[in-house]
Amino acid sequence: MKPSISIITVTFNAAGVLPGLIESLRAQNDRDFEWVVVDGASTDGTVELIKSSGDIVSAWVSEPDCGIYDAMNKAIGMASGEYYVVCGADDRLFANAIADYRQAVSEKPVDIVAACVETDAGIVRPMRGKPWLHGQSAFVSHHSVGTLIRKELHREHGLYSRRFPIAADQYFLKRACMSGRPRIAAADFIAGHYSKGGVSGTDILGTLSDYCRVQLETERFPALQVLLHCIRLLKNFRGIVAYGKSRPTGGS
Repeated sequence: MKPSISIITVTFNAAGVLPGLIESLRAQNDRDFEWVVVDGASTDGTVELIKSSGDIVSAWVSEPDCGIYDAMNKAIGMASGEYYVVCGADDRLFANAIADYRQAVSEKPVDIVAACVETDAGIVRPMRGKPWLHGQSAFVSHHSVGTLIRKELHREHGLYSRRFPIAADQYFLKRACMSGRPRIAAADFIAGHYSKGGVSGTDILGTLSDYCRVQLETERFPALQVLLHCIRLLKNFRGIVAYGKSRPTGGS
């Protein structure tokens, strides 16, 4: 019996980018998957796009939530697949992705498939080692697009923690991968394009702060993690300042 795969997408006012993901799912060589969408009560036409994609949407809901990972946990509860892969509304899966992921988990029993992903900066490959330095990137390329996860792992390691509004994926994957229990397979195929247009790619300061908190909880030598955090802040100084200038001022 071939393993079942779910694609999970969390959206909020994503009508401008969601059509690209929809088309990439329709173009899959292996269409035997389910797509679960949890929307945060969008008002820009996202819900209409979801409704018009009944040929590939298996389950969806649109309601207020408490953030990305609250919505993602809802999606995991709705998903029926043995495995799932997260795709942001502005991400794209290449046509071979589902077929290649299924092949990877059919060859031998694994809990995580770490594939390669394309970004604007080039191809990112998994298994770079040194989790004290690279965080989850020591094991996977990117949580979104590039990682197929067995749902059963959440029974042991919990769902995505709302204590980390930006880096809960890193917290979950690091705890799972460093426990020594999961069977991880590094794959050579490129699963798709990962967009850095989401919160983690734009809110650099928030991302680095959440990243540091996860590292402090999952690594030894906290002084080293604080030092590395300061180095990352300096390295990204211009981007942090530019993000601050771009934020709207005044009341909400």
